[in-house]
Amino acid sequence: MLSVGHELKASYAFIERNFFLTRRYWGWEVAFLIYSVAGALSISLIGADQGNPRLILLLMVGAIFWNYLSVVFSWIAETISVERWEGTLEYTMMAPIRRSSQLLGSVLYAMVYGLIHTAVILVVLVLFFTELDVTGANPLTVVLFMLLGSFSFIGIGMIAAILPLLYVERGAQMTFVLQSCLLLVSGVYYSVDVLPDWMQVLSRLSPATYVLDGVRKGLIDGAPVTALAHNVWPLIVMGAFLIPFGLWAFGKAEKYAKRTGKLKRVG
Repeated sequence: MLSVGHELKASYAFIERNFFLTRRYWGWEVAFLIYSVAGALSISLIGADQGNPRLILLLMVGAIFWNYLSVVFSWIAETISVERWEGTLEYTMMAPIRRSSQLLGSVLYAMVYGLIHTAVILVVLVLFFTELDVTGANPLTVVLFMLLGSFSFIGIGMIAAILPLLYVERGAQMTFVLQSCLLLVSGVYYSVDVLPDWMQVLSRLSPATYVLDGVRKGLIDGAPVTALAHNVWPLIVMGAFLIPFGLWAFGKAEKYAKRTGKLKRVG
């Protein structure tokens, strides 16, 4: 029990540390939020230009929930990069805490930060498009898919966090490339049916594909969770596999980085 309490305190310490980092760079956070709001509005206005309320909702869902998933992914994937920028990577990796405690703290902060970030965008879009009718939405379906998608992206984020650890000069860029590929194949702003056949195969490997499809059907069509089992079970399988695998792979990468002196390097 004492050990569990110690690890929970360690996780909270990382939540607090990430909060202070956000507060320190608040100017960048505000700039990124404004950019995200402007991007979501720009995408959604395509539907307004076509005079199609359903298209507006489809684009809004893509913009809003991709923002949430990408924020969660980025916070976790860039954990190592932030430590390196701050000059604390070596000290953190040598601290007497479990790596799972560090990642748990980063994950919890990423989810809360992502929800706040996304809520601001949602409020702005709802105020901008006041004529839209979402009275038939199924909020339970939307919330469930957001949670399932979060767990899946947490696993991918843990795996992506390995890249800055192993590749000091190019790791951060590689995580951005991975995120861009997920954006391309996940049907964020269009149906995956328009993709070439080989890219449609890749889309089935992205949890965002199932999240966005489930959220859209729950929000626009009011579909219950029971009608979307074909989207639920892939997310459960992905989350159950990717999180343990991400922890295991990160542990292996950490041992290699310590053995080869990559923790000390800053560029």
